[in-house]
Amino acid sequence: MSRLRLHKENHLVNRIGWLRAAVLGANDGIISTASLIVGVAAASTAQHEVLLSGVAGLVAGAMSMAAGEYVSVSSQYDTEQADLARERKELRDNPALELDELADIYVKRGVEQPLARQVAQQLMAKDALTAHARDELGMSDISAARPVQAALTSAVTFSVGALMPLLMVVVSPASMIVPAVSIASLGFLAVLGAIGARAGGAGILPATARVTFWGAMALGITAGIGKLFGTII
Repeated sequence: MSRLRLHKENHLVNRIGWLRAAVLGANDGIISTASLIVGVAAASTAQHEVLLSGVAGLVAGAMSMAAGEYVSVSSQYDTEQADLARERKELRDNPALELDELADIYVKRGVEQPLARQVAQQLMAKDALTAHARDELGMSDISAARPVQAALTSAVTFSVGALMPLLMVVVSPASMIVPAVSIASLGFLAVLGAIGARAGGAGILPATARVTFWGAMALGITAGIGKLFGTII
């Protein structure tokens, strides 16, 4: 057995599809729900009304995330399929030109002309459409659009993220909702940033600082607006 067969690599880029949707969903769930709770609580609303607002934000946000991810990723999928259909037609109508085009791509990458043409011929003989999709259009299984996966991942992770600030409303006294939710949510965001960075093989400190900074800004602005309108009204 060859060494290549024994040496199996699990590249982190293979996680990019679900990881992006998961981090986006959880991050949005924490920030949007916590900001909603803090804004409503800052307006001196009763605790049960704050909790009701948070639950409504969780449900609406999860549905919005699922719908938004599905629609946006479906648009990517439709574009990919349209390009593949056009490429399939070109391969059928003018295979010689497509062979020249593929060989030229390899030449531009540094392969000598005779070898580039030989590689293009062999790849097209095995699966012409896949060869052109990968090397001409830049499509691959890793980056392929998966609307249902993106929608479900975002909805579930949003809900999990939103449950964290909601839990703080339940366990905190009414007078402590704003600081308790704010501090806990920033802690959750820091953990989320670290987990996302770890899963993606990135630096933990920059990712943690990034999500915590934007979360703090969202909470601060929303709390200020809630306090202002609560005072006026």
